[in-house]
Amino acid sequence: MGKYIIGVDNGSQSTKVSIFDLKGGEVAFGSWKLKNNLTPEPGIVVHPDDDLWDSIKMAIKKCLENFNGDKNDIVGMGICTIRCCRVLLKEDGSLAYPIISWMDTRMKDPYKHEDDNVKFVTSTTGYISNRLTGEFTDCGSNCEFGWPLDLEKLQWSEDDEVIKSCGLKREMLFDVVKPGELLGRLKPELAREWGLPDKLPVVASSNDKAVEVLGSGVNTENRVMISLGTFISAMLYRENIYVGNPKSFWTTLACVPHKYVYESHGIRRGMWTVSWLKNILGEEITIEAKKLGLSEEDYLNLKASHIPAGSDGLITILDWLATYTEPYRKGIMIGFDQRHTKFHMYRSILEAIAFGIKNNVCDMIDEVGVKLDEVVVIGGGSKSDLLMQIIADQFNLKVLRQEGSSCGALGSAMCVAKYAGIYKTFDETIENMVRTEKIFIPNKETHKLYDRINNEVIKNVRIHTDEVLKCSHPIFK
Repeated sequence: MGKYIIGVDNGSQSTKVSIFDLKGGEVAFGSWKLKNNLTPEPGIVVHPDDDLWDSIKMAIKKCLENFNGDKNDIVGMGICTIRCCRVLLKEDGSLAYPIISWMDTRMKDPYKHEDDNVKFVTSTTGYISNRLTGEFTDCGSNCEFGWPLDLEKLQWSEDDEVIKSCGLKREMLFDVVKPGELLGRLKPELAREWGLPDKLPVVASSNDKAVEVLGSGVNTENRVMISLGTFISAMLYRENIYVGNPKSFWTTLACVPHKYVYESHGIRRGMWTVSWLKNILGEEITIEAKKLGLSEEDYLNLKASHIPAGSDGLITILDWLATYTEPYRKGIMIGFDQRHTKFHMYRSILEAIAFGIKNNVCDMIDEVGVKLDEVVVIGGGSKSDLLMQIIADQFNLKVLRQEGSSCGALGSAMCVAKYAGIYKTFDETIENMVRTEKIFIPNKETHKLYDRINNEVIKNVRIHTDEVLKCSHPIFK
């Protein structure tokens, strides 16, 4: 059991890399923030320079610097990258155009070939796989929306018309593998640079949210996973049930081949809004936090924990990034009076996150016909005891926070464990590698208050504000 696995979790705001033992214990961690996306014009959102690859290299380096074990005992690297992005590459695998973010409005349309320098069109997984291994391989489970994927085989469609409908040609596509299969082996120059074993296996996982489901330990239908990241959504694990046109969720591929995950409607720029407020509040927060020996987030959580549930009537609606179908929507805070402070604003944003995802989850489970027993919450926001308790109080269910710095990194490592035969099935990897750190129990009285606020206020705000924002949109869009 003296072996280790590297798990890479590349998200929209940072890349997190962990090294795990074979029981899922995190023995080293490193991270690196991504640069802010570029928005050269409305609707266009791209990653600057080669920032995605640079962040992965730096996070791996930082993690390895924190590793005290023998690098020769590392048996593989699993990679999990941002989904729903588009990467345009030259013939040699270098970028022909900045990586197109999932927030870019062009992602709703098929690829449009406008530059003959573009020889390959791939996902972020394919791009990072190529940079790590030199192979032109991708993971089929990160190529769902806008890709000619045969869902039954998890391979490219053999129908040329299907490929053409995506704006692509077969020769533009990388070869695809399934989660838990080999993408390639680490390039010799990278193995030397990082001091890793020659020909280290680099293993596919899935789209980032599905990898988080695996890493969170959700493999039954009565648990829901909430991912608190830049994009906040919730996931139900499902056995062999694909739904093509649901109303309140969409079907995505699980990290377990030929299984599915139902993903609720989400909150765009969810935890990003917390960072936005922190930046707006400025240096004062940094100074006060430092006086108490706390991080800025811990300081805000401490102060906001003394604000009553409901934030004394300050209501926030999280539309800081509108969808292309409702472009007029903007973020809203209403109900200010003399009682309110910056800490009310902070707590109100946390409550808005919980209200938003709870309502989306309820819509999904009502449509599916599932009764929930518990909630697993992951992502950067799960580190906040305050937010975890707010979620428990709103759902009136126990809420679990799992161990480790990143469920995405753990899920990637679990795919390596499956590939290497350390565990025979993905269920065995969950049984052996996922651990719960803390359980939050709901307060029934607080739940009653939140339920009233939700039903009488939150669900009715947009009925009125949409009409006002439709008027302001032509002026300020």
